[in-house]
Formats: sequence, C-alpha cells, structure tokens
Amino acid sequence: MTTTPEAPPPAAGEERRLHPWSWLFVLIGSLRQFLLPLAVVVVYGGRREESYQLAIAGVAVVALAVVSIWRYFTYRYRIDGDSLFIRSGLLERSLRQVPFSRIHNVELRQTLLHRLFGVAEVKLESAGGTKPEAQMRVLRLDDALALERLIRHRGRTADVAHADADAPDAGETLLALSTGEIVRLGLISNRGMIVVGAAFAVSWQVLPEDAYKHAFNLVRREAFGYVEHFNGGWPSTALAVAGVVLLALALVRAFSVLLALARYHGFRLREHGRRLTVERGLLARVRSSVSRRRIQAWTLREGVLHRLFHRRSLGIDTAGSQGGDGEQQQRDPPELAPIATPEACDALLRGLLDGADWPPADWRPLHPRAWQRLLVGDAVFASLLAAGLCWYFGPWGLLGLLWLPWGWLLATRHARLSGYHVDAKLVAVREGWWSRHWRFAGIDKLQALQLRQSPLDRRFGMASLWLDTAGAGAMSPPLRMRYLPEAEARTLYAGLRREVARRRLRW
Repeated sequence: MTTTPEAPPPAAGEERRLHPWSWLFVLIGSLRQFLLPLAVVVVYGGRREESYQLAIAGVAVVALAVVSIWRYFTYRYRIDGDSLFIRSGLLERSLRQVPFSRIHNVELRQTLLHRLFGVAEVKLESAGGTKPEAQMRVLRLDDALALERLIRHRGRTADVAHADADAPDAGETLLALSTGEIVRLGLISNRGMIVVGAAFAVSWQVLPEDAYKHAFNLVRREAFGYVEHFNGGWPSTALAVAGVVLLALALVRAFSVLLALARYHGFRLREHGRRLTVERGLLARVRSSVSRRRIQAWTLREGVLHRLFHRRSLGIDTAGSQGGDGEQQQRDPPELAPIATPEACDALLRGLLDGADWPPADWRPLHPRAWQRLLVGDAVFASLLAAGLCWYFGPWGLLGLLWLPWGWLLATRHARLSGYHVDAKLVAVREGWWSRHWRFAGIDKLQALQLRQSPLDRRFGMASLWLDTAGAGAMSPPLRMRYLPEAEARTLYAGLRREVARRRLRW
C-alpha cells in the first residue's frame, strides 16, 4: 500500500463514516456493467433507438447516484469491545455485529483511482458466508490501515499502539518476487488465454452477427494473398498458417506477462505474528491478511511449464473461500507463492506447518492395478472417438484409437507417481504426471470422511477415501486418496475417523 502517516485506531464507541467521496466510487462500480452495452448502442444502434436507450441509461445513472449518496449518509461503523458494529439503511435500518475472532481474511484494495484520492476499499471475510461480512467503499487509507491493524490484534488497542510505536506493518518477509520471477510467472500461466477467451465470448454476444465473419474473411484474404504473391504452393501456405498461429500464441503469451506484471508487481508475503499478509499489484494494489490458524488446506502445483522453469506455485484454502453464489465466487484466498523454486516452497511450508515434516519421506503407493483402473476412462473415450470419426470419415476414423497409447502412458505414469501420506499431524496426497499437484491438510482441519467404491473399484479390489475441509476452493483439487487397496483404505478410514472424532476442529 502507499505509505501514509500513521493514524490512531478508532476509539471505543466512536462512530465513523466512510470517506466523503465514497459515493463516487460506489457509483463508478455500479456503472461498470453499463459501459459495454452503452458503447455497443452508440456504435451500432439506430438514431431513434439510440436516443431512447441513452435516455434510459441517463435515468439509471441519476438513480444510482442518489442511492450511492444515500448510502454514504446512512453508513456508520464503530469499534466496541472485541467487535465491529456497522449501522446502515434509512427506511430499513440494520445493525450488524462482526466479532474480530470471526474475521478470517482482511483485504485492502486500491485501484489507480483510489490511490489518486488516497483511499482504500476494505473487505472483511468470515467462514461460511456467501459474501463479505463487511465491505467498506471507501475509507481514508490511514483509517483503513488502522482498522486492519486493530483487527489483526483482535481489537486490543493497547497492542495496536505498542505495535505501531515499535515497527508498524514491518513484519518478517517470507517471500518477495522480483520482476524476472513475475515474467516467468506470466510465461507459465494461461491467464492471457483465459482473458482473451472471455473477451471473445463477450464480444460474440454483443457485436453484430457478421462482425467476426467479415474480420475472418479480411485476414484470410490478406494472408493467402500475400502467400500467393510468392507462388510457393501448399508448403508456403502451410508455413504461413503456422507462422500466424505461432504469432498469435506469442502475442497471447506476451499478454499473459503483462497481466502478471500488473497483478503481481511488488509481491511480498509477510508474517505478522500469527497472521500472513500478501501485498501485490502495479496499478491496483491489494493487501490480504489471513490468520495462519484459518488456513484449512494447502495446494502445491507443478505443470509442464513449471518444470521447464524449475518452479512451483503454492496456494491455500481458507474457511470462507469456497465457491458459491453471487460475490462469493470472486473471492480468492491469498496466494502464498504464485511462483517459487521447489526448495523455496518446501522451506516456506516447513516454517508454516507448525512442526509437521515437509516434504514427507514415506509416500504410500496406490493399488498395483491402479493404472488399469485409470486406463478404463481413456479406453471408453478412444472407442467413442473412433466410432464418431468412422461415422463421418469411414475407415480413417479408426485413427481415433491412437488415443489409447497416450492414455496408457498417462495412466501408468500417473499411477506410478501418485501416492499418499498420513502421520500424526498431516494427511497429504500427490497426483498427476503431465500436470502434478500436492494436496494436504492438518488432521485437525478435517470435517468429514467418506469411504467410496464404484462398481469398477469393487471389480479391481480397491477403494477411495474422500476428505473434506472447510473452505475448499472451487479451483482447488479435491483431497482424495483414490484407488487404494480396499483393506488398506478401510484401515486408514477407521484410524482417521477415530482421530477426527477425538480432536477439536480448528478453523
């Protein structure tokens, strides 16, 4: 966050308002959904239709402005004891109490406009909610930082004053990403492809039906006309197509690098006592703070490009970061290490897992016939693919069966490299070959256990153990011990069930 003079924490019982310009930021946020349709109306709409729609849009803007100003004048917050109280509403009034002990994540966000005005948006998240417990848009930056420090110390104003006097917001830096590391992250990630795909999908819906057709025909005429100018025949055409594809991939990858620089510039992971704070962003600065005891599960990822650069990524699940409806879908838990060497990830985990050994030395293997069980799905897919291709292309469709050797390679490598580990503190699973992940959680974080067997599992004499924690993210792989020998799975289930019943759930 931008450096700012220290501000004292709010006094107990003192009611405070949002920043005087908060209504403007609420209005801007509400108007974003109208920008693209309004632009399409201006460019492609008829004059009479355009005038009507612009008039309706103007009325909507005025209504939103009135609601935003209304929100500013009716929104109050205060600190009382160990809770935050929020009062809002004029006709329908509400008073909400948010205990500091229930707040799992504190997020401060500054867009470029926020930074120009010296303000920040504050989100307070707890477990199990479908939206943030409180979303303050916006506070003065020093007030936002003071509130964050107060929540970090659970409302103990004396501790906040002592921390501010000693070393405000210093903490211990656990990981910092250089520009070179962020460039590697951009080259590894597919964020650019995702953004381009989303933009294509949106534009397909709002642009005229023949817009893409005209653009495609124009590119095709220019490209093939350029090739025919050299009279190179089909080899030149093939090279031209390959060149266009490679150029498109290079541009998308460069876009991914730019997105990574914008998102992760100045990335720094700090430890403040028992809380972890992540700060990142070039234009929009974001700072998220989460208590270590609120972390429910961990995920290490390593794709093909990760291995090429000798890197991994480390993410976490917190109670309250699971997918859901509305705004909850956009809530992301802090990324502890978007990119780091395997050695750095292991060292980070050894310091954060409260005495648990990482990486485990003894990984238990899967059932000896696990690769056969994995190959069943690829065999069914190859058969359906070949049948569909034969229906369209005749005997040439049998080439679809060439998927079987690739499926066999995937199944055998996956089964050989996968495994699980259970000790007195930790349960861990590793899976994958082409794209690998390690998924693990403390035993005292487990909420439910299931022993599952499909008809194929019974045929192969194996079973799977499904483990649930609070806050499993929608993008996180499940914590499942799949394709274990049946007797071993039942023994493991019985032992973990006793441990989970005996221990107190820590979330």
